[in-house]
Amino acid sequence: MSQRQVKKIRTLGKVLFVLYIFFLLYFLIFSDWYGRTGVSGEYRYNLVLFKEIKRFVEYREELGAFAVFTNLFGNILIFVPFGFFISMASRARGFFMTLFYSFGLSLCVEVFQLLTKVGSFDVDDLLLNTIGGVLGYILFSICNMIRRRHYGHGKKH
Repeated sequence: MSQRQVKKIRTLGKVLFVLYIFFLLYFLIFSDWYGRTGVSGEYRYNLVLFKEIKRFVEYREELGAFAVFTNLFGNILIFVPFGFFISMASRARGFFMTLFYSFGLSLCVEVFQLLTKVGSFDVDDLLLNTIGGVLGYILFSICNMIRRRHYGHGKKH
């Protein structure tokens, strides 16, 4: 793969990353899907790891499949693209960098939700979002390995 093609792919990654960040911020902070259009009069937060995860699993019948899925798997899935795009767009990539950036972005979102009383600060969300970012990095690594293998085979012929 030529340097020009690599540069195009990195540029595409950067553009997709910026678009994804706008989508993520809108969805996590302003989307009316979860009643985030109004400001709550009180601070809502969870500082006990696994408390909300356990609650969603324990009361899954009463809460419904959609609520359980969106809270547990949605928090993971929404950060998978972050882990993928940050790895695609950045020269400084790696497991621990992605872990750090995923946790950092999630922490910023959670603190923003706490300070603005829109949504709630939840350490379980920090964990699930970070797992999603790391899964995105793993997906990127697999795609990158396949690309390198394909490029390597093409170069030998």
